[in-house]
Amino acid sequence: MIAIAKVTAKGQTTIPQDVRTALKVTPGDLIAWEVGTDGKATVRRVQPVDLEYLHAVEGTLGEWAGTADEEAYRGL
Repeated sequence: MIAIAKVTAKGQTTIPQDVRTALKVTPGDLIAWEVGTDGKATVRRVQPVDLEYLHAVEGTLGEWAGTADEEAYRGL
């Protein structure tokens, strides 16, 4: 699918309806732009980060932060 949109003087654009439908994007959703070294851009819908969950998981990872683990997995 090819969709064309104009960029305003403020750098804003409207996501064409066909693209919003294909990405299942609705108002309030987040989108991520990834630009490759070749200049091609990819846009995708992303889920918000659940910081509370990540902080809870982070607290359980301390057991893997030892010197023995650093030495065992250094070559990976």
